[in-house]
Amino acid sequence: MLNNEESNKQYDLVVFGATSFVGQILTTYLIEHLGTNSDISWAIAARSTAKLTELRDSYGDSASQLPMIIADSHDEASLQAMCSQTRVIISTVGPYALYGELLVKTCAETGTDYTDLTGEAQWIKQMQDKYQQAAENSGARIVNSCGFDSIPSDMGMFTLQQQANEQFNHPMPHTKLRVKAIKGGASGGTVASMIEAIKAAKADPKVRRQMGNPYLLCGKDHQYQQKAHSVKGPMFDKEFNSWIAPFIMEAINSRIVLRSNALMGMAYGKNFTYSEGVLTGPGFKGRVGAVMSTLGFGALGIGLFFSPLRALLEKFVLPAPGEGPSPEAQLKGFFDLRLYGADNDGNHLMVKVTGDRDPGYGSTAKMLAQAGLCMAIDIKKEDQAGGFLTPSTAMGGALVKRLEDHAGLEFKLL
Repeated sequence: MLNNEESNKQYDLVVFGATSFVGQILTTYLIEHLGTNSDISWAIAARSTAKLTELRDSYGDSASQLPMIIADSHDEASLQAMCSQTRVIISTVGPYALYGELLVKTCAETGTDYTDLTGEAQWIKQMQDKYQQAAENSGARIVNSCGFDSIPSDMGMFTLQQQANEQFNHPMPHTKLRVKAIKGGASGGTVASMIEAIKAAKADPKVRRQMGNPYLLCGKDHQYQQKAHSVKGPMFDKEFNSWIAPFIMEAINSRIVLRSNALMGMAYGKNFTYSEGVLTGPGFKGRVGAVMSTLGFGALGIGLFFSPLRALLEKFVLPAPGEGPSPEAQLKGFFDLRLYGADNDGNHLMVKVTGDRDPGYGSTAKMLAQAGLCMAIDIKKEDQAGGFLTPSTAMGGALVKRLEDHAGLEFKLL
């Protein structure tokens, strides 16, 4: 049964940015998953009537009755009109630093629940500082990073700590995520977000300091007592018997996981630590792989930092926003992640998190859709107060179940 606290709202869910690359994948998934005549009422929204109509028409008769809403990221009146019609907004309109603020403001002020797929930690921090109080007052639950960044990390850690509490009656304070295998196309939207973050850091020393702070999203009064350390170069991980290299998504994932612990009253412990890295294998070959991966990671960062090099990369190498892998490539994509946790007594746990599609597109679209549906259907207003939340603190086990039942993810204790 749907919760009906806002029975005056016409829709349970609106996909804003439905004509974007990810938005189209998400819309296709919802049509396949829900149809347009289910008990869940939903609509698609974008700024272009022509593009929105073209998208709907592309699905044929099965979507002929799918409602459309015209709204623009920079037109507050249109965003207010959209929010007045729905209980939950799923936003795919990024880079969010360029196009996201006005919608977050509107949702926070109107009490409309909100999910997105941003990986822009500095933008999330800005939105927290500006609109946390408004969201608390209105009851709006603002849940960022509901795609590949950072649901597998955040919900994987949630699962691991649940298992730790069941087996050992305490959480695991020493944790890490390692990427065992991954296959997927480069995300134009993710690249665009990275470029905007680098531009902001280059222009503002305060932003540069923020981007280097692992506790950026935890608030000034966080109670962490042990400094977090990220994987910055080749390292040997004895628990995995493998060399590791930096993981590009760690910059957002670790901040979301650390914020989850802070929001839960340090449920994972005040000495909780977390890092992410990519497994490159044992021995000499693994070491070389870790070194080469680290050099490539650094070269990309340097190339994006300097404007002339960035222009060349954008023109000849990197995908543009709205570009991504073909549907066939999305189906062939996957990811296999391992989360490891240990305590001071020698106990340890391992959780495997897998997904069945291209992580940045096919899988992300399903994760984001199920997060929006979870907020609309499973999480009642009276059960979760408003404010800026993380996937695990907003939805917990209800989201894990949805992801396993409907989104091709598996969270498995090894």
